[in-house]
Amino acid sequence: MHVLAIDQGTTGSTCLVLAADGRIVGRAYREITQHYPQPGWVEHDALEIVQRTFEAAREAIAAAGVTPTAIGITNQRETIVLWDRATGEPVHRAIVWQDRRTADRCRALEPHAADIQRRTGLVTDPYFSATKLEWLLGQPALAARAQRGELAAGTIDSFLIWHLTGGAVHATDPTNASRTMLYDIDEKAWSPSLLSLFGVPRQLLPDVRRSSGFFGTSTTAAIGAEIPILGVAGDQQAALFGQGGWQAGGGKNTYGTGAFLLLNTGNTRPESGDGLLTTIACDAAGNPTYALEASIFVAGAAVQWLRDGLGLIQTASETEAIARSVPSTDGVYFVPALTGLGAPDWEPHARGTIVGLTRGTTSAHLVRAALEAMAYGTADVLGLMRAKGRVPFDRLRVDGGATSNDWLMQFQSDVLGVPVERPDIVETTALGAAGLAGIAGGVWKDADAFLAARRFTRFVPGDGGAAARTGHVGWRRAVRGALAWARDRS
Repeated sequence: MHVLAIDQGTTGSTCLVLAADGRIVGRAYREITQHYPQPGWVEHDALEIVQRTFEAAREAIAAAGVTPTAIGITNQRETIVLWDRATGEPVHRAIVWQDRRTADRCRALEPHAADIQRRTGLVTDPYFSATKLEWLLGQPALAARAQRGELAAGTIDSFLIWHLTGGAVHATDPTNASRTMLYDIDEKAWSPSLLSLFGVPRQLLPDVRRSSGFFGTSTTAAIGAEIPILGVAGDQQAALFGQGGWQAGGGKNTYGTGAFLLLNTGNTRPESGDGLLTTIACDAAGNPTYALEASIFVAGAAVQWLRDGLGLIQTASETEAIARSVPSTDGVYFVPALTGLGAPDWEPHARGTIVGLTRGTTSAHLVRAALEAMAYGTADVLGLMRAKGRVPFDRLRVDGGATSNDWLMQFQSDVLGVPVERPDIVETTALGAAGLAGIAGGVWKDADAFLAARRFTRFVPGDGGAAARTGHVGWRRAVRGALAWARDRS
């Protein structure tokens, strides 16, 4: 038996066909177009997303030479689509999670911010879907059509499900619903008070179904075969599931341009704040559980800056050998606040800061300091998560481009004082969607059987632990310096 995993991301759609033994037997990718109609606005053509995703699905199935028994979907979260129920045609381009057009509206919502956070676990920010949908419904004609039940709205997973099933199913899962700023994560339901606040009719929104379960059946017209859709989760929650993080204390970090951390806190809702969001993740059966989430704005982007801005390296892969070429940074610390600081310090006015330079400082020291900063920033956020989540934490599973750097992974383990585990397949987002679908479809008898096919490279705390933790103290001093510079406007 096989599973088709559809991973619809911000820049493109990847489709994998995964065998029961964990092998990827089919793969395809299609890029999607980015639209920037005004500064700060980001849009996608939702029908193009459907077309490109279906093309990739057909190609992956053809490459595998088998018809999958289940489909799992994972998607860019928070991006919202509003479409005509009769035709399936969007009435406007999809507004992407990166879009900032509703920033002023979010500032005006400050009197409601505490209630929004209490109900949703989120901060009031244009990142989330509610104010985007409110903006779309600001057109009186569309608002009237929404009230009459002529329109449907949803995140990208919902739009894909609608078109996969030929308009038969309008559904989402709790992980995606929890990113809309319209979903009460205590009640596990759309919030009537928030729907009223944002002027969103309930009939506009999808049904919320368990992440591992039945979401309808694809049509032959869509992807060439009738296949049940049995798993759905937002990208970061799917990655957490793909890493086996379905129990309290399970954590993962994705090292990309930024770093995205999730820590499963089980059935107890954790305290948010300090730049941490409370969100919905999945347990081993695909039922809702709670998690803390945080974003570090700059991770791999710091290495890109060393390459493109300073010309110190030609490729990111060089950084491992360069870091090994010096025994330490010689007291040089790099705070990569190139776009401000996120959790736990949360200072948008902070800027990149390098301290400790001497005549003996070389480019190797700067490169190593940039890598160390990724590990220190991760340790800061995980320390805060552990305190707020009040769950045991005995390992960190990792994915993303920077995880190919063995030196960085060992240093991360040394700083944290717990093992760091890197999977053999780093496409954990797609794997998580496949797992949720395959468990529901009997490809794997349970979550443990799904994970048994994976192999992990393990980095355990070593002799460098004491020096790494001392360096972390120095890095926090450098962060305090960056914060002082940002906040002293005299």
